[in-house]
Amino acid sequence: MSGGFDPLRPREFDLPTRVPLETDLAVGDAALTLDDAKIFAAPADFGDLARWRAQLTAWRNGAWARHLGPSRYDDGASAWASRCFAVAQVWLWDELFFDFEAQRFTPGRFLADARGRFGGLDGIVLWHAYPVIGIDNRNQWDFYNVPGLADAAAELRAAGVAVFLAYMPWDTGTRRGGDDATELAAAVRRIGADSVFLDTLKKADRTLVEVLDAARPGIGLEGESKLTTGRIADHTLSWAQWFADSDTPGVLRARWFERRHMQHHIRRWHRNHAEELRSAWLNGVGIVVWEVVFGSWVGWNDRDAATLRRMLPVQRGFHRWLVEGEWTPLTVTTAPLVGSTFELDGATLLLLANTSGSDAEYRLAGSGWAALHVGDTADTVTVPANGIAAAVRVRPGAEVPGEIGRVQAALAGEPAQHDASFRHRSARRRSAPPRTGPAAPAFLRADTVPPMDTVTVPPGQYTLTVRFRMRETGMYDGAPYVDEWKPLSPRLHDQRTLDRSVVIPHPVRVAAAEVTEAEYARFLDAIGEHTEARDPGRPATKVTFARAREYAAWAGGRLPSEDEWQLAAIRPGFVRRTPEVWNWTESEHSDGRTRFVMLKGGSAYRCEGSNWYFDGGVQHPEFSAKLLLPGLGLDASTSIGFRICTDPATDEGETG
Repeated sequence: MSGGFDPLRPREFDLPTRVPLETDLAVGDAALTLDDAKIFAAPADFGDLARWRAQLTAWRNGAWARHLGPSRYDDGASAWASRCFAVAQVWLWDELFFDFEAQRFTPGRFLADARGRFGGLDGIVLWHAYPVIGIDNRNQWDFYNVPGLADAAAELRAAGVAVFLAYMPWDTGTRRGGDDATELAAAVRRIGADSVFLDTLKKADRTLVEVLDAARPGIGLEGESKLTTGRIADHTLSWAQWFADSDTPGVLRARWFERRHMQHHIRRWHRNHAEELRSAWLNGVGIVVWEVVFGSWVGWNDRDAATLRRMLPVQRGFHRWLVEGEWTPLTVTTAPLVGSTFELDGATLLLLANTSGSDAEYRLAGSGWAALHVGDTADTVTVPANGIAAAVRVRPGAEVPGEIGRVQAALAGEPAQHDASFRHRSARRRSAPPRTGPAAPAFLRADTVPPMDTVTVPPGQYTLTVRFRMRETGMYDGAPYVDEWKPLSPRLHDQRTLDRSVVIPHPVRVAAAEVTEAEYARFLDAIGEHTEARDPGRPATKVTFARAREYAAWAGGRLPSEDEWQLAAIRPGFVRRTPEVWNWTESEHSDGRTRFVMLKGGSAYRCEGSNWYFDGGVQHPEFSAKLLLPGLGLDASTSIGFRICTDPATDEGETG
């Protein structure tokens, strides 16, 4: 337990809602209680299934009378959302989505990986600002003002993938431009987005809905958690996040109310996605694939990825059955199998899920069955351990749906039984070793470098205490909240410490102060660029990480590592220029998907108004901040400067 809650278990209001079997659910308090449910729990006694289904129908009829009105589902421009089954949340600078060497977006590379591992994507949330926002006064819209992003979005849409932008209503402490609705609508138009993900919100206010409708007819709106029944009509999508299910999978309330509403199950910190995959399958809805959670790697295991590959061709191919067909939940309740049916035009789609860790067989009763997955027959379906399967029965005299052949062909490459083992897929974790920056050509080396005051860090082995604020980014390695239900205070945004053993192999001379605007201007003049900022006492800022490395190489040195910086900062002579700014260090890391740099020193700037903002204020030398590294110059900040260091072989002539 932590702070009065167990981070590994659902909270009380996340649990499924029991459906009363003796109460009138069309009206009254019991009906209103179900209006607020996340999932309708399956009945404890399967002998009550018929009454349970009748009660669900009674509630839905009553809810339609209470809430049904003008609906965006009747607009053909909104129909795409009901087909958007698999959505990925992607940091713009994910190393699959962005090539740091070429400094360009690579959406095709990201989509190819998703096709091979998950069976492809129907949508992508382009995540942009958090957890970087707040390091300076740039607002969330500034982080979408990126060259090439509109072209990347166009490439996604050309591949049949919907583009989602993220809206962060909590961003109130950065610079103000237009009102949020106007700014968001402008971003939607500029980038060519299909939908908006409403970060931290369950629903959008009605003014925002109206403005976005004008910006993009048929735009999707997707909240982060439970959507109220009264707002399903104008939100075509919602996340099923923090939805705990009953032991036997239940029925999603929003999906039962409006079949054209698309929900996406998500448990972002979990390694095991079997439970939400089962629920998504039996309810005919989708999944969020989110492996890089704000810089923390929480990759999907092989078994669950294989399950999603089996699901998606069926969901896409039999979309009409899932949206328009007669849905009968829990027609199969023979442990360990559960199943539901969707009937349309004389054909019945049977969806089966296995709740056990061993493969199970299901005998298909009667004739007219067609197997969909390779290895299944018209008599028997094998449902993999913790996996899913499907079959279709065509009524005599009914036309055989063409969807059967198309889905069978799409699934032909999948094995009959996928590996049921639980192997976690790891990112290619690596830490970039300290380096001297790019080798500068002769014309980029300063002829003479004015002497600089330095602080010498002696060689030796040190135990360094590092202080940091635990954010969703984690710190050096690994995800901070694996398998937790929802990180909450005091485990989220709390101050932490760790000890690191480091070796300094030789003396290092760290500049006593940051590079100034005037010093940096001299470098820019040398490479044929120009700046108006030439204050000899003010730290140079708005310098990208790569450019800071170039300056250091030009001056005959390099950036100090975070350890060298920390050790120098506690020695006499080390000073901070004003206004104080974070310092770049040579401590760059990558896990193969996310690049980040450790910053030291803190800054005079502090963004107020939300705990989600980046750390601000001047910090103790022990404090380190993990900055996810953006590309295309967005890492340049008014709150980040740098100092350089030299090694004994390269520092002749300097004063100490």
